[in-house]
Amino acid sequence: MSANLQIAPGPSQVLDYLAAARIHHTQADLARQLGVDARTIRRWEARETVPPAYVVHALQRLLPLQVPLSAGAANPGFRFIDLFAGIGGIRLAFEEIGGTCVFTSEWDTYAQKTYAANFPGGHQIAGDITKVHEDDIPDHDVLLAGFPCQPFSIAGVSKKNALGRAHGFADETQGTLFFDVARIIAARRPRAFLLENVKNLQSHDRGNTFAVILRTLRDELGYDVHWRVVDGAHFVPQHRERIIIVGFRDPKPFDWNALHLAEKGSVRLGAILHRTDGSEPVLDADDGRFFDHETNRVHDKYTLTDHLWSYLQNYAAKHKAKGNGFGFGLVGPEDVTRTLSARYYKDGSEILVRQRGRKNPRRLTPRECARLMGFPDSFRIPVSDTRAYKQYGNSVVVPVVREVARVMKQFVCEENPLQTELLMRA
Repeated sequence: MSANLQIAPGPSQVLDYLAAARIHHTQADLARQLGVDARTIRRWEARETVPPAYVVHALQRLLPLQVPLSAGAANPGFRFIDLFAGIGGIRLAFEEIGGTCVFTSEWDTYAQKTYAANFPGGHQIAGDITKVHEDDIPDHDVLLAGFPCQPFSIAGVSKKNALGRAHGFADETQGTLFFDVARIIAARRPRAFLLENVKNLQSHDRGNTFAVILRTLRDELGYDVHWRVVDGAHFVPQHRERIIIVGFRDPKPFDWNALHLAEKGSVRLGAILHRTDGSEPVLDADDGRFFDHETNRVHDKYTLTDHLWSYLQNYAAKHKAKGNGFGFGLVGPEDVTRTLSARYYKDGSEILVRQRGRKNPRRLTPRECARLMGFPDSFRIPVSDTRAYKQYGNSVVVPVVREVARVMKQFVCEENPLQTELLMRA
């Protein structure tokens, strides 16, 4: 994958984890766990090559207890909570820049399974956030939330004005999941927050939803708020526009132009597809589930049947004749895909991969979907293909969040100059 996917922690921090893991594992064992050759491990340890940042997550999982990122940063500098956590894409990004997660909430039991498999130990996953009292949430520096968007009803506000009764976000947002984000921010007053949502949040409910959100965060809660739509195609071979809302308890010179954004399309689909030339890494966690290493081929079950392929072609032709834009997305190694959706498991029509020597295309495998979203190969997929497709379709492009987190961290940690200095080295 592109080097743009590997931002923080720094090489010395990765080597600290590697050294700790080697106490309990051989080079060959680590190579299998990380999906690399044993010679690669030896080159890392000899300082001949620089280990990529993404291996930190896999190394953490191999340790009996969490090891600090470096001897000088035993206190990682900031604590965060992960709301509407999904499978932990936002958490992964903030851990990689030195944060510690102290609370997680996710209601879907299948997402909880994937989350727990990849972030073992520590605190339990809370279920329905609407059932969690804000006083039961630990203190934290950063609140993270990929909350669902729902329309707000402002009926009754003018009536309360007429009656001279006070109202605020509790009245405007009650009954929506954003209300739970707002009440936690109001009670715990974190230094910062990051909220992620679909691009259409801006126009949802004719703009009322976004207006209420901004009014709540700025006027009611008093935070300095910045937002922008960012396309995942800057980092991965997928057009995926999502709105990122960043806020700070105190005014900060946060600048979206400080993001390091590669040219869209600089990362092509071939970077995430299974390699059929014999170089596909053997991942113990996958256990040959998606790819046959003996034949160097993706398993046949991911190739569309004649019936489904004919149906999709006929469906596309019918709508094209009517002047509609509906149809499948057929792509190859040099392309950038459409947005991966949670419905991908149904027919895979938005992203179908051409196959050399075969008339029918195939779906991406769940491992390829993970890569398309910027997750490392060490990320485990403990659920069925159907569930995995839904989870990745609902997740975040990890390197997008990581890059925003990189720009945020100087403001999150600036109250402690030593912590700031250590974190900015990452």
